[in-house]
Amino acid sequence: MNTRTWLSTALWSSLAICGLLFESSAGAAPVTVKNDWHQIKPPPLRVMKPQQPTRLVLENGIILLLQQDKELPLLSMTVMLRGGSRDEPAGQTGLADIFAESWRSGGTRTRTGDQIDDFLALRAANIETGSEPTRMTLTTHCLKSDFADVLGLAVEVLREPEFRQDKIDIAKRQLNTAISRRNDEPGEIAGRESTKLAYGKDHPLARQEEYATIAAITRDDLLMWHRRFVHAGNMIVGVSGDFEQAEMVALLKQKLATLPTSQKLVIPEMGFVPTRPGLYFVPKKELNQSSIHLVQLGTTRKNPDHYALEVMNEILGGGFWARLFSNIRTKQGLAYNVGGGVGLGWEHPALYKVAMSTKSQTTGKSITALYEQVQGMLMNPPTVDELQKAKDAILNSFVFKFDSKSKILNDRMRLEFSGYPADYTEKYAEQVQKVTLDDVKRVAQKYLNPGGFAVLVVGNPDEVSEQLQQLKHLGPVQIVDITIPPPPARSAAPAPK
Repeated sequence: MNTRTWLSTALWSSLAICGLLFESSAGAAPVTVKNDWHQIKPPPLRVMKPQQPTRLVLENGIILLLQQDKELPLLSMTVMLRGGSRDEPAGQTGLADIFAESWRSGGTRTRTGDQIDDFLALRAANIETGSEPTRMTLTTHCLKSDFADVLGLAVEVLREPEFRQDKIDIAKRQLNTAISRRNDEPGEIAGRESTKLAYGKDHPLARQEEYATIAAITRDDLLMWHRRFVHAGNMIVGVSGDFEQAEMVALLKQKLATLPTSQKLVIPEMGFVPTRPGLYFVPKKELNQSSIHLVQLGTTRKNPDHYALEVMNEILGGGFWARLFSNIRTKQGLAYNVGGGVGLGWEHPALYKVAMSTKSQTTGKSITALYEQVQGMLMNPPTVDELQKAKDAILNSFVFKFDSKSKILNDRMRLEFSGYPADYTEKYAEQVQKVTLDDVKRVAQKYLNPGGFAVLVVGNPDEVSEQLQQLKHLGPVQIVDITIPPPPARSAAPAPK
């Protein structure tokens, strides 16, 4: 059948179907058609009731979260441990990253990392390790039939990593390469330096690796880090996939019982001080555009105002219709990208950031525009229509964060790790729906604080400096030095005997 014949057949089939539909409805009551789509009322969202994982606590203190999902014969496991880059000694920044990189690749006492690679490749499985500011993870994915073997290997990695020196050296070279290239991208510079301005450059959440801090890390440091953090009392283990619960519990008890036990880990709280306002500039002559970040401290999701703040953030900088985007990009044409809001951290205050990129010639005008939008939330409070749009945007997208059993498990592990009630997610939509216009106005007045911003600009000094000098109300321009300190001098090798 040629293309023309196929199209003709498809057209007549469609017309025939339409005819049947019209014929079948000929005797039916007339349908009222709305002339204005605004009159169409969408049905209310159904209450989300995700299948919650089963929670158990083993005798050695490990918290288990088990989520059955029999759609495919696959199993995944995530081990979450408290401890990350915020817990590094200041002189060894980068320790958590090197630990995570060489933990898996460095092998165990009985197998090298390459032997582990071969073992996993034959089974189309993987074991990966990683680190974040407050936690470390070990994850596995494999076929159901291979889970017992892969679990045994994962426990071996958890229990007795070897941290072979050649893999440590590779991890160090990778971090040193990243250090050498960290000033290549203006967006990366703006994100890094604005974080330092918000928290303070010596704060655990803002420190950065240097050649010297990487050189100071030894294999003994990694072994000591392992003893401090990798033990049963500091673990949450989540398993999702095709399993029978009784069999899985018995297997996990058997394998995980071999892990070292210790007292529950107590990590001291981090201190936070208000951001120091001012105007800061990173000069880079090769640029033809500016990256602009307005930053200060945000808050956490344990703050009872956080539902109202989420709605306010959506109105200010959430999407295409939000004030920052519609006014600065769409109407004024100043931004390549723009957005922001009051950060809501799970365990510690996140950054309150409003950011954008613009061409060099409109840098000063863009900074003024950002302040106008933040001030506008105070001078021209949100409307009823904006409130409803924000709620709809939050709730309509919320369900996609939990559209699989594995996502539900990951969410529950995060709640467990960060100390939130197990029903936090189930009550989220209800709490957002309760937010009123007065709530949004109140939190805007309380948290937006336009005078508290540290303003950071990364741009071309030849095109930007004069514009920044005109923003006298923000204070004098302070130059930010991003020079990378050189590597420490290598000590001379001892003379041969």
